[in-house]
Amino acid sequence: MHTNPSSLMAQKKKKTTTTTKTKSLRERFSLSKKQRVILGLFLLFLGLAMLLAFVSFLLDWKSDQSIVGHIENRDLEAKNWFSKFGVEISHFFVYQGFGVASFYLAVLTFLTGFYLFLGISLQKLKSFWFWGTSMMLWLSVVFGFLGEENPILGGVVGYEMNDFLQDYLGFAGTLFLLLFLVIVYMIIRLNVTPDKLGNYIKRTKKEIKTDLNTVSTTTNAESENVQTSEKPTEEELIAEFLNVKEEEKPQEEITLNAKESTFSEEQKIFPTSEKIIIKNDDDVTDVAMEVETVKEEEEAPETLSEKLVKDFGEFDPTLELSNYRFPTIDLLKDYTEGGSITIDQKELEENKDNIVNTLKNYKIDIAQIKATVGPTVTLYEIVPAAGIRISKIKNLEDDIALSLSALGIRIIAPIPGKGTIGIEVPNKKANIVSMRSVVASSKFQKAEMELPIAMGKTISNETYVIDLAKMPHLLMAGATGQGKSVGLNAILTSLLYAKHPAEVKFVLVDPKKVELTLFNKIERHYLAKLPDAEEAIITDNTKVINTLNSLCIEMDQRYDLLKNAMVRNIKEYNQKFKARKLNPEEGHRFLPYIVLVVDEFADLIMTAGKEVETPIARLAQLARAIGIHLIIATQRPSVNVITGMIKANFPARIAFRVTSKIDSRTILDAGGAEQLIGRGDMLYTQGNNLTRLQCAFVDTPEVEKITEYIGSQKAYPDALLLPEYVGEESGTGVDIDISERDKLFKDAAEIIVTAQQGSASLLQRKLKLGYNRAGRIIDQLEAAGIVGPFEGSKARQVLVPDLIALEELLNNE
Repeated sequence: MHTNPSSLMAQKKKKTTTTTKTKSLRERFSLSKKQRVILGLFLLFLGLAMLLAFVSFLLDWKSDQSIVGHIENRDLEAKNWFSKFGVEISHFFVYQGFGVASFYLAVLTFLTGFYLFLGISLQKLKSFWFWGTSMMLWLSVVFGFLGEENPILGGVVGYEMNDFLQDYLGFAGTLFLLLFLVIVYMIIRLNVTPDKLGNYIKRTKKEIKTDLNTVSTTTNAESENVQTSEKPTEEELIAEFLNVKEEEKPQEEITLNAKESTFSEEQKIFPTSEKIIIKNDDDVTDVAMEVETVKEEEEAPETLSEKLVKDFGEFDPTLELSNYRFPTIDLLKDYTEGGSITIDQKELEENKDNIVNTLKNYKIDIAQIKATVGPTVTLYEIVPAAGIRISKIKNLEDDIALSLSALGIRIIAPIPGKGTIGIEVPNKKANIVSMRSVVASSKFQKAEMELPIAMGKTISNETYVIDLAKMPHLLMAGATGQGKSVGLNAILTSLLYAKHPAEVKFVLVDPKKVELTLFNKIERHYLAKLPDAEEAIITDNTKVINTLNSLCIEMDQRYDLLKNAMVRNIKEYNQKFKARKLNPEEGHRFLPYIVLVVDEFADLIMTAGKEVETPIARLAQLARAIGIHLIIATQRPSVNVITGMIKANFPARIAFRVTSKIDSRTILDAGGAEQLIGRGDMLYTQGNNLTRLQCAFVDTPEVEKITEYIGSQKAYPDALLLPEYVGEESGTGVDIDISERDKLFKDAAEIIVTAQQGSASLLQRKLKLGYNRAGRIIDQLEAAGIVGPFEGSKARQVLVPDLIALEELLNNE
């Protein structure tokens, strides 16, 4: 066969051209030393950042889910150690990628950077990347196979690959494939073969036999030496054996197998299969010592709740609205100019001189005086000279007010906890305490309270935060236009800034129809209402009675839940529910706090009287433990409105300016409210000392912005529905169409007739129904002539004597 010389030349030329192109590509993409170092440093830090971001993601991935896809929103805060970058990269690789196996990527990236940075040859990296990627895929599928319910273990890749394999291979086939792959890996990568395993087992058995023979030989030799020595006692001989030094033992005795390594030192010297022979000159005695090992106590089996928490984490009540964003501080207006109180030194000096001169006119000397400037009031603390009676200064209240030309002063004699007398004097120029300043304060932001409320600022200009859950109910009173409605808005605004919609609900009663209507926009987020109510905010006084009685039913139901859960209050109950120790199928549910707000209580008392006072008194006495709290405001603090029953159950009270001392004593059981200057100036007490506060001011446009911000977000399908209240007018004998009867009508009729007791609670227990459905079935039974009409607190009369008569009645219909 002859070869054409021209074709050979063409082939050589082609090869030369290809080699030249390959070299040019290598030269084009080759890195200089500096570039290798910089790239290696970048990959090294990137791998370390990925590793830490993945670890943080495993801890906080649930709370950071709402940030995914919203990286451009700077208002959102991430818990990940690397903020939004950490959330996004972790979500991509761990959640959407390979799950926990993604840690291989972080390690391989770090290792590549390490090799580049130190200039090490990159040949080994090919093997690392190949086997690392293989193990990452295998682990992802294994975790997808073992933990299908947990998306964080295998990631989307592991889940989808496992799903694909099980579609074609089934459960057993997928398991066999995974086992086959790991065995192949051990053979190729770790060089584990059957002959090596057999040699290892034989070598281990041989070492065990050698160790036992060595210990036996040592024991026999020691016993012969004992026979040739002088007559030692048995105690000395045993002590000698137990105090053998390490250097006197044979070298082979140091190596012990896995079972012997768990024994004590005495057990290592004396194996259980050997006997110690001790001989004396007088007689020979064989002493056999048996070593008994104490077994480890078995751990208690993992409970179902612990397993659920381990698999799915604690129950998160905010999960349904996980993307909910709290209102921002920017929605509130800042009324403080310069952010601090301006001190008028001239005014302070004038007031000090007038106080001193007035007291001197009555021969009262002052040893010391100190001024504390607040937003609206300045407190002058005076220390009278020795021998001056406090009551003498207290009686000069009007004279000091006259000399200062003040609207009204208040004398505290003495100040609790201090050895001084306080004189509160209104400032000529009052500063507005903005809601923004108190909400943004660290006291409110870091408050570890269940229901924190930022009421305002004290005379010393400190933010005053109180916990509604510990009050447990609040009574507000004051004359018209003195700040009650603003105070209610401040309370509601504080809770909106502090609590998620899943954690607190409001029941709003507004007889004026204009004060609380702005909160209609957050009905499906924060409000609660009756099932048949058109609007959540109650403006009709006749509907208030049903709402209050419905809250009493809710209270009783919650106490039943606490009883079944064997806890004492709502906090313990919710903790137990979050830990998945309570079964929702048994009626348990997460309990949000419920805050009842009544804007004008006097109007309700005038129109409804005892029908309103009774359920409110009952709620005030019992509802604290199950998370229902009352806030009642009135502008007429007379004894026929704020009765003794109401006052006894409302230890926390706020008094705005009133017109007389009698009204002040009705609210606070003490005077002082008549000396307030209005415009949010108030006195707060929780059963002990009075604290003067300037209420935070929040205007209507600010509330409107907050409610619009919340209302524009995703909400629940409806407001929280309270239990339906069936009043005395219920249970009418109106005919109900047979086609509209409940599916459980016949079962309920048989239960009622068998028990001869016509009550909705019986149907609830036997058929496991809710209160509303059981009530409707009772109405249907009444319409069918099986039970009698409603008789108040008594159970309804059963009109059918037995099941046979019931069958005839139903067949004749």
